[in-house]
Amino acid sequence: MIQAFGLTSNPRKELPPAVDDVSFEVRAGRVTALLGASGAGKTTVLRLMLELQHGRGLTHFRGRPLHRIAHPSREVGVLLGDVPGHPGRTVRGHLRMLCAAAGVPVQRADEVMESVELLSLRDERLGTLSRGMDRRLGLACALVADPHTLVFDDPVGALSVREARRLHGALRAHAVQGGTVLFSTADPKEAARAADHVVTLEQGRVVADQEAVDFARTRLRPRVAVRTPHAARLGALLAQEARSARRSVEVVREGGNRLAVYGSTCADIGEAAFRHGILVHQLADEVGDMGPGAGVGADACAGDGGSAVAPSARQRAADSERAPAPRRPTVARPSPTGPPRPTATDPPSAGSAEADERAPDVDRAGAAVSQASAAGTDQPSAPGNPHPPVAERTPHEAAEAPGSTARRGSTPRTHATLAPGTTASTLPPPISVRSAPSPLRPLRYEIRRALGISTAFVVGAVVLVVSAVMAVVLARIGHTPHARLLAAWPRELPLPPAALGAGLLGALSFGDEFRHPALAADRGTVPRRLGLLTAKLLVSAAVALVLAALAAGTNAEVLHLFYGRELARIPSDWSALGAGWAALVVGCAWAGVLAAGLFRSTTAGLAAVVAVPVVVVPLVQKVWEGPDVRTAAGFPLRVREVLLTQWPFGGERYVAEVLRVVVQPVGGAMTLSLTTLLCAYLLTTLRSRTR
Repeated sequence: MIQAFGLTSNPRKELPPAVDDVSFEVRAGRVTALLGASGAGKTTVLRLMLELQHGRGLTHFRGRPLHRIAHPSREVGVLLGDVPGHPGRTVRGHLRMLCAAAGVPVQRADEVMESVELLSLRDERLGTLSRGMDRRLGLACALVADPHTLVFDDPVGALSVREARRLHGALRAHAVQGGTVLFSTADPKEAARAADHVVTLEQGRVVADQEAVDFARTRLRPRVAVRTPHAARLGALLAQEARSARRSVEVVREGGNRLAVYGSTCADIGEAAFRHGILVHQLADEVGDMGPGAGVGADACAGDGGSAVAPSARQRAADSERAPAPRRPTVARPSPTGPPRPTATDPPSAGSAEADERAPDVDRAGAAVSQASAAGTDQPSAPGNPHPPVAERTPHEAAEAPGSTARRGSTPRTHATLAPGTTASTLPPPISVRSAPSPLRPLRYEIRRALGISTAFVVGAVVLVVSAVMAVVLARIGHTPHARLLAAWPRELPLPPAALGAGLLGALSFGDEFRHPALAADRGTVPRRLGLLTAKLLVSAAVALVLAALAAGTNAEVLHLFYGRELARIPSDWSALGAGWAALVVGCAWAGVLAAGLFRSTTAGLAAVVAVPVVVVPLVQKVWEGPDVRTAAGFPLRVREVLLTQWPFGGERYVAEVLRVVVQPVGGAMTLSLTTLLCAYLLTTLRSRTR
């Protein structure tokens, strides 16, 4: 169940807010449509509910706000706009990556693909999917974690009739199993056909909150409202004349002395009443329930015995009082003595409660239009309770939602009112935008993300080819030290190809995710969490080491092939050179990861990698060789003397070689850069958590 209280967006400059005090309820086991024309505020309402946009208000998903839910993806499945994801990733790979993020077994991907009929397209790339297949994939992504609630923004936009019917059938099946479904649409017929409950927005405000039966009867078609003391006689007369003239006219008794006539005009009804001497108190063209914006420009006429007179505002108010009033939403009014509690904005009438009990489940719009619901007159509320709570869900409605108690964690609906004597604030609490949580299995998620597309393999192949060609060319030219020859690292370049490739792959680990946010698709960003960062650092380090080993081995084999064993021999100090080579490529990969995560850009990550030897190394050398700085010559030897420790298996030798690598200008510059980037990343992470 969803309860939205007083959702209000922040105004921009001097413009009014796009959404102003929107409140409604979405019940479990039912499909609810959020209806409104383009610009009415549907998407803004959904973003405020999901805490994706700053504003005011409160939204409870089964009694809890979204930021108080440990794993939101297991509670709410979301699809806003197109399905984000790398176009080169397969359907199965994308869903399996989301399974790792949600912490569910990988077999869940095949299950949801089968449920949305995507199993035959499991190996297709996301960039090749049609619009209909993209919508199915969006539904599958939302269902991966088996959420209780589905929130979709215009799910059938630009789909064919067949695809739209299939998607709405899947949403209906989720509701039948006890889930909660909310979708937005601009098509009134779609809302009446696919939803059980319709919330209508106009200019950022709720103008109607109705059952689909009432919506189809009152807001879907224009009608003529008639008020006469001889309502039964006039209704029978109009129906008889329509049958005689073979016209499609529908007459609905709305209780008391009020009629609603569909398929006729004020003139025809007035003439018929005049001919038969029937007194008419009101005769007016209406569109919908005459809410804000409804019936604008409609001709109004009233008559006594057929004479045309414009109805007064008092008559319209009296007429609306006799009409079946839809349930009104609840609004959160925070109390200074406790948390915000919902109160009813408009007291429900006894007649509306009776109409709700008799309202059938609307999955069939045609039957809903033809079956008119009866209504009574309003009864005043008790003097001691000026704001009675909204009517509870009736047993009949509970029976209409089969399986509503089958889903885990489903709870009955509850309501609360303000305590007596408390004063309410004029504004609901502010909505603060919060980052999405990290994946439940970050390492598994990162491995699937990195290996799910061909980018890493293409970059690795290009690096190996370029490195081998450069090694051959450098050996042909000469004057290149043997160690740099094996790394294909000429003095003119700041970094060898393997280090640049490792830095690029590290930058892509965050950069691709910001471009194609698969982890937090609905939020459009990647969370700054230490678990996710650690997973990315580990995977990028492993990829960098593999790339460095393959590059060195490939260069040695190519040199042996072209020039013999002389240039392909292993250096005597191979351990120190290997440690320095590994530290260089891993440092470049980590610099790319941290910079791309900090600046949210692959280009920025690669620029940070190149800046280390180009900018940072000269600065470090200048400071290191300055007259006021003692040199670090013999630093490893002095460390060994201070420790006076004999490491097992000759481990002190490796420690000394690592220290010797660190005190080199490139090693010192890389260490300084990584420390700076890591501190900046941690600082921004703590800052975002504080917010």
